Amino acid sequence: MANNHIVKILMNELQYSRNQRRILTVIMLGVLSACAPAVIKKADEPQVAPVVPAVVVTPVTPVNPVVAPTTTLAPITQYAKAYKRVSFAQLPGWAGDDLREAWPAFLNSCSALKNKEEWRFVCQIVDGIDGKNKEAVRAYFERFFSPYQVVNADASTEGTVTGYYEPLLKGSRTKTAQFQTALYRAPEDLLTIDLGSVYPELKNMRLRGRVQGNKVIPYATRAEILPFLAGKEIVWVDDAVDAFFLQIQGSGRVQLDGNQETIRLAYADQNGHPYKSIGKYLVSKGELTLDQASAQGIKEWIAKHPARRDELLNANPSVVFFKEEKLNDPSIGPKGALGVPLTAQRSIAIDATQLPLGAPVFLSTSMPLSEQPLQRLMLAQDTGGAIRGAVRADFFWGFGREAGETAGRMKQRGALFLLLPAAFEASVSASAK
Repeated sequence: MANNHIVKILMNELQYSRNQRRILTVIMLGVLSACAPAVIKKADEPQVAPVVPAVVVTPVTPVNPVVAPTTTLAPITQYAKAYKRVSFAQLPGWAGDDLREAWPAFLNSCSALKNKEEWRFVCQIVDGIDGKNKEAVRAYFERFFSPYQVVNADASTEGTVTGYYEPLLKGSRTKTAQFQTALYRAPEDLLTIDLGSVYPELKNMRLRGRVQGNKVIPYATRAEILPFLAGKEIVWVDDAVDAFFLQIQGSGRVQLDGNQETIRLAYADQNGHPYKSIGKYLVSKGELTLDQASAQGIKEWIAKHPARRDELLNANPSVVFFKEEKLNDPSIGPKGALGVPLTAQRSIAIDATQLPLGAPVFLSTSMPLSEQPLQRLMLAQDTGGAIRGAVRADFFWGFGREAGETAGRMKQRGALFLLLPAAFEASVSASAK
């Protein structure tokens, strides 16, 4: 049944005014708790990857709506007005960054943005830039972009920077004594309703659930979902905890039994329930302190309390579904919310309601568990359910165990500087008059 048709049935059954029906739609969001991001990655655990913030629809406040993944960007002038214009000299560490290392990631962004009016010029001229020439790349950014310091709603300029990565699991096409935990494709009865297709004021908001009789009800939670997933198994893996963290990361690789093949599992969908941090759950129970509630700390706790593993994992009702992709080139990262491959140590996940997807963002923070500066040009190519707020970023460390260990330790303070095409400064100035 088509999304629009279902929503119209629900609305037409009640002869409400447009405003009342709008309120009803928002109430439906709360009842289902069913809006979810395109890429469910990270939450409060440092390894959890990217995810997207709640949006308030006035005059009614929805309960759990989330911005649906999209590459549709708000006008650049909107971001420029919100943040403080600065000079490149004011970016801490800008002069010391080798911008050539960010160039491939920037070209990936341009592949997605090149047909958008505000980005067309800066992306059209990249063919004339020698990406191997350090001075040429720096001159390009300093000539054609203007930096803005990103500012939080409370006027502060610092926020949290966490890390995520692409893990490798061991698995099998069939269930065996060793491989007991399944990773699933999206079930056919999972319903996704684009609310903006019916009410423009709810643009970029989605509702997830399933049809039961003539009603749309919430989809099953993690604790309830197994009966709905029979026959939807893609692979079976040997560690339930690793499978859980793979869902948080949003994508990963699985080496099939016998080393015969390695496949990539990419994000496909989500059951509509918001992510809840199992780290916070353990802290609330007095099992761990905040400092101990890293991905490594959580895994150590589960190893000591195996009988409580399911209790802990089910504290997060969110379930992520995957699609299988061939791994033709292991050096290419998984695709983020922008739809382009992520680049290790040059891609970040951001709150797409606060920063434009695809944009260059200069990050000033420090290495995990260190005061060593980490200051470099990044590309905002992903989102994450717990990545909420303006000065908030999730740093993509790449693939494998070492990247995972680094990502799991990362929870630093940092500042962000958004780079926008300089040609639109005149638009900002004109619209401010």
